[in-house]
Amino acid sequence: MARTKTSSAAGATFLGLAAAAFSLFLAPLTLAQPARANPILLVEADTGKVLEQKEAGRPWHPASVTKLMTVYVALNAVKNGRLTMDTPLTVSALAASQQPSKMGFRPGTVVTLDNALKMVLVKSANDMAWVVGEGVSGSMPAFVAEMNATAAHLGMSGTHYENPNGLPDPDQVTTARDLAILARAIIYHFPEHEALFRIPAIRIGKAVLRNYNRLIDRYPGADGMKTGFVCGSGYNLVATATRGNKRLIAVVLGARSGVARTEQTALLFEKGFQSSWSVFGAASPLLSNISNSGGPAYDMKAEVCGGKRSVVASEADEEPDPTASSSFGFAFAAPNLPKSGAELLQTLPPSMPIVQVYVGTRGAPQDLATAYPEDDKPKKKAGPKQAAKPAAGAADTASAESGDGTKPAAKPKPKPAVASASAKPKPAGGTEEAGATQKKQVQPTAPVTAGAVPTAKPKPKPKPAEAPADGAAPAPKPAT
Repeated sequence: MARTKTSSAAGATFLGLAAAAFSLFLAPLTLAQPARANPILLVEADTGKVLEQKEAGRPWHPASVTKLMTVYVALNAVKNGRLTMDTPLTVSALAASQQPSKMGFRPGTVVTLDNALKMVLVKSANDMAWVVGEGVSGSMPAFVAEMNATAAHLGMSGTHYENPNGLPDPDQVTTARDLAILARAIIYHFPEHEALFRIPAIRIGKAVLRNYNRLIDRYPGADGMKTGFVCGSGYNLVATATRGNKRLIAVVLGARSGVARTEQTALLFEKGFQSSWSVFGAASPLLSNISNSGGPAYDMKAEVCGGKRSVVASEADEEPDPTASSSFGFAFAAPNLPKSGAELLQTLPPSMPIVQVYVGTRGAPQDLATAYPEDDKPKKKAGPKQAAKPAAGAADTASAESGDGTKPAAKPKPKPAVASASAKPKPAGGTEEAGATQKKQVQPTAPVTAGAVPTAKPKPKPKPAEAPADGAAPAPKPAT
């Protein structure tokens, strides 16, 4: 009996030591993973072949990545002859009342569609996205209906829009799969406008506004497209990169910081550019084979903007985030890669000059000073000289992009709705969550089905383009 007890004790000791050793072996694997896997997707742009994906069909709040659809619908309207890139658009009171990030122009200011789209894609201006929507479709409900009809035509079955700028709305959802479909459609249908999506910076007056996509002019080959951030979504990015004849689309949703999403995306691209690499091997699925899972969108507000976060969440967040490793799983799937996406980023020569934008039209430019409310105009102050800026809403490159870059703060009290188009709204401010006070003001009056044409529109009927088929190569990129 004593011998049996001794043998059992020895066996237990051996098993305990073995378990401890196995735990030590697994420790590096565990550390290489984030606390929660965020959706990622890597796709070949020309074939639709999926090189890597993780929860690509999971519902997610798009935030300012919404603006890719806003721009798509606008460019499709240009393609169909409903307006031109020089068509003048007028800032309405409702557009001017949108929450930051914004240009901050007063109601009545005129901008061309071309300038508005550049402000949308570089500054992520929520007011300009609203201006584009009203200018294209005549009213915001009609434009949102057109956004949803276009999503249905493209096969974005997990996507629904409530507004054109991505300000918080629980019903505004998408998936990494659907965003990759949209990115392919943009590349395929509008090659003549590809430069819009890779502008590194715009200049308005004396202010220079930098693109929030930190891959541009930092990761070799990066050439688009759009970032997004609200507390509920975390840090989103749809990006493209080209090397030689190979163009890739990467989607990263729900990163914990602006740095993390940039580095995750850089690592995805680096894997994809390795010759014949795919996490699936030779049996890589096509984008159309991925299914959307349905259900409510994941809410990251407590994780990204709650008390657990030690670093302030904003689109200007350039500090390393110790809570999320951007090398999630890469060390074992692709051992030749750098350990950190930061090693892939560098300061590259500018891919294009800073692009000048303006208010007014080419024939009759509007004085920039008249485009801003009196309360927003900079006042002279004693002390160190401040950098010149046209307005508080436009020039603060570290301001919220809520969309993309709002620093969490106490939720402002809801402001009264704009009573009429002639009423002058007070300059909007606060966090991205302030946009929730405008909930449901752009709800389409009827469900949108595939092929549906928005009603009560004075414009010609839009013709949504079909999604490029898997394996169909997009038109070649124009020489620049």
